[in-house]
Amino acid sequence: MGAQAFDEGVATLLSSYRAIPPGATVRLAKKTSNLFRQRAANPHPGLDVSGLDRVISVDKATKTADVAGMCTYENLVAATLPYGLAPKVVPQLKTITLGGAVTGLGIESTSFRNGLPHESVLEIDILTGGGEIITATPGNDNADLFFGFPNSYGTLGYSVRLKIELEEVAPYVALRHVRFHRLDDLQKTMAAIAADGSYDGEPVDYLDGVVFTADECYLTLGRQTDEPGPTSDYTKRNIYYRSIQHRDGVTRDRLTIHDYLWRWDTDWFWCSRAFGAQNPRIRRFWPKKLLRSSFYWKLIGLDHRFDIADKLNARKGQPANERVVQDIEVPIENTTAYLEWFLENIPIEPIWLCPLRLREPSLPNSDAVRPWPLYPLEPRRTYVNVGFWSAVPVTPGDPGHANKLIERTVAELDGHKSLYSESFYAPDEFDELYGGENYRLLKKRYDPQGRLLDLYAKAVKRQ
Repeated sequence: MGAQAFDEGVATLLSSYRAIPPGATVRLAKKTSNLFRQRAANPHPGLDVSGLDRVISVDKATKTADVAGMCTYENLVAATLPYGLAPKVVPQLKTITLGGAVTGLGIESTSFRNGLPHESVLEIDILTGGGEIITATPGNDNADLFFGFPNSYGTLGYSVRLKIELEEVAPYVALRHVRFHRLDDLQKTMAAIAADGSYDGEPVDYLDGVVFTADECYLTLGRQTDEPGPTSDYTKRNIYYRSIQHRDGVTRDRLTIHDYLWRWDTDWFWCSRAFGAQNPRIRRFWPKKLLRSSFYWKLIGLDHRFDIADKLNARKGQPANERVVQDIEVPIENTTAYLEWFLENIPIEPIWLCPLRLREPSLPNSDAVRPWPLYPLEPRRTYVNVGFWSAVPVTPGDPGHANKLIERTVAELDGHKSLYSESFYAPDEFDELYGGENYRLLKKRYDPQGRLLDLYAKAVKRQ
């Protein structure tokens, strides 16, 4: 992108801010989003971030990159892989932006050793509600915003530039798909791998899992390697998640590092089946360039706009659907309990698993402090992200019935739920889970005139 192009993008951003009427809410003018909650239409002009979608520079010596806030991970990875480097955490979908993963939450199979994307940020330029661009770092006068920014979803400002850490990667990833017939065996093995980074004498650099049923569940263990050899291709006919399944024991596979990082994007994990894309007769003629999450998002948008799925259900005499599209975290020791409850009560499969552990706090006296107050996971504690993305029949008279059950169960198991989709919390419960007084203090300091939406209004009231 270069510094000059970035400066021009910033100038465009500030000009668009000044064009927003003084009493209007400041929002992005982006046409696309990776959020699943519907939002109220914005009658006013939005922030023009079109010039902030690229990598500014990559420094191989320091293993860092300067990145514009709206750069997608697809563009970020394309810029870093030629140097043998990658972001420490690369969320699964190509169109997720770095700024979005930091102000929301991102996760992937390196999270058991690298934490979450915001933990790789060294400094960040943020456009506040007042139209000022400030720099926040862990040690400067804006450190409170640096640590409060994750999970704020644009309600404390928008990222303009981020300096992030990168890590060295090898050209290939060797995979082992390990089958389990009991959820508690899977939990114990996942905990052991997360603790020591190895399994059966081999190092583990990447770790995630898939649950099909209580007696068919898998951990996928990835190991970086530069050894040449054949690789699989899951970008056309073959479907990655189906390659995981086998009768017993361990199967092996191999991908290039590029294809490993994007292994889930081709079929949006398994959600492409809802559009018929996994039907062999349809897939044969489906253009390869449309086998990607960004195209499925367009189909989702059409469904939201015209209620296509519910109308088709009505013609078949079936009830409308309640969307259950969520990612939650529970402590790893509660994984089996949550999965058993989910499989018994929510008719959705498969389910994705991804262990995570926050990186060691680097600030003085941080042992007694949760460093990210708006999503307060405990340092030195391992959690498991559980992802499930589908729909269930509506419960008459109780909108969001299944999602409310999930929220209640997650809280009972000392967990948290991401806010990219529908939420149904009461204000006091939301306060307790997502920063409460810390958030109000940040809002008062960095958005005193309330130009940006409130987090509860955005996440729960869908404003």
